[in-house]
Amino acid sequence: MKKLFWVLLLALSGLVQPLANAANDEYPYRMRYPDVSIMTTEELGKRFNEVMVIDVRSKYEFDTLHVKDSVNVPLTTGFGGMLVQLRAKNNKPFVFYCNGKTCHKSYDAVLLAEKARLDRIFAYDAGIFDWANAQPDKTVLLGRSPIIPANLIDEKSFKARLIEPKEFSARVNDKSMVLDVRDRVQRDTALFPFKEQRAQLDELKKIDAVIEDAKAQKKTLLVYDQTGKQVQWFQYYLENKGVKDYYFMKGGAQAHFDHTLGKVVLGGGDKGKEKAPAGKN
Repeated sequence: MKKLFWVLLLALSGLVQPLANAANDEYPYRMRYPDVSIMTTEELGKRFNEVMVIDVRSKYEFDTLHVKDSVNVPLTTGFGGMLVQLRAKNNKPFVFYCNGKTCHKSYDAVLLAEKARLDRIFAYDAGIFDWANAQPDKTVLLGRSPIIPANLIDEKSFKARLIEPKEFSARVNDKSMVLDVRDRVQRDTALFPFKEQRAQLDELKKIDAVIEDAKAQKKTLLVYDQTGKQVQWFQYYLENKGVKDYYFMKGGAQAHFDHTLGKVVLGGGDKGKEKAPAGKN
């Protein structure tokens, strides 16, 4: 009894985290969306033929890797209306998913569906990678299914291809080829005028031409997008094409602008900074 008393006392004082909170560490957004109904990987596997699985990511992400037989409805303007039309054609419960446990789009999709007065809606918040590893026969990778889980690119392999904007810029020379894959609406200024090629991610003929050119000239392919997120999916395409020598700009064009702005504010690099007197930290 004394032990139980002290455990309760510590919990109330905030010195011991409740078990429920500890369990939610893996799913950080569940606490923020307490009213969203969740479907686990096991449950979705059992009810797979009874529900309609909806991928709320971008079309490019969907085309790269998705749940087999799922429908792509990106989380954009008019999302609720598109769901109403979809429900009119298919009366199955809806299950929304996005990239994983740190992506909140699946929860947002549920809230928007509720706002559109739809019922029987769930979030599969484990995301595409958990599903792909657990259900490779019900997953599509670059148009092929079943998949081999070993072919999925893990976070370590992706991060190994990321380089900081400063290093990226330093590598822009005669031994490299730069590819800007930003969408037209994102492009305002070329980061490397007269030294880069431009092609949206869906312009495969242009991209293939750049890839083949880089291979033929044995040059390093340096790729950047807007915020450093889409290149994670582009990596699958490069690997599939057999490209070995390539890197992405960490944080994309936005990080480059932030870095450049920081240098301007500081007067350019180390200029304008007050140096510490010799012998002092």
